[in-house]
Amino acid sequence: MNNSVGNTARLIGAGLRALLVLTVICGIIYPLAVTGVAQALFHDQANGSEITSQGKVVGSELIGQTYHLPLKNPDDSEEAARPDLKWFQPRPSNGLGSNSVNTQYKLLLSGATNRSGDNTELIQWVTDAKKAVIADNKTKDYAVKPSDVPAEAVTSSGSGLDPHISPEYAQLQVHRVAEKNGLTVRQVEKLVKDHTEGRSLGFMGEPRVNVLDLNIALKALTGA
Repeated sequence: MNNSVGNTARLIGAGLRALLVLTVICGIIYPLAVTGVAQALFHDQANGSEITSQGKVVGSELIGQTYHLPLKNPDDSEEAARPDLKWFQPRPSNGLGSNSVNTQYKLLLSGATNRSGDNTELIQWVTDAKKAVIADNKTKDYAVKPSDVPAEAVTSSGSGLDPHISPEYAQLQVHRVAEKNGLTVRQVEKLVKDHTEGRSLGFMGEPRVNVLDLNIALKALTGA
């Protein structure tokens, strides 16, 4: 009986010591080591690839944003918002729609629509989006040809949160942005050129423009 109690006590003691040691290693030392390495070697990425403007964090270079006019009626849904045409516009952000779990925050859930190419609702979305792009970017001396509207101007990405557009879509918006902000087309074209990123490592992906970076530079140029 005594031996049984003693063995049980030793097993419990060994288990508690193992729990304590593993808690210290896995719960304290390892997280601190990983966090330290991340902060030392990958500081920007570890902190969410934040973008700052005038000393304030305004977003992440990995997550797209919308640039809409304020809603006329606060009770209207986000779908009723109109784009603020003085800014460069990103890709559509259909994704999976608004957050329905926590209605305190108007978040967009990341994800694709998963509709097939012949889906009538998707075709209507693309058709309406194309008409809007053509109408929104028409100026007194510039008209958009339907054939010039790139695919990403009328479709969302797989995540619905793509922060980039192609240089072609940025160029399509140049005349409208110049007119709305009292700038010359040449000034805005240079802005797009200066913020066009090449392929990663010279061969992966496509040239792209980060819309948030571009709009921050536009704000600085206009002094707004």
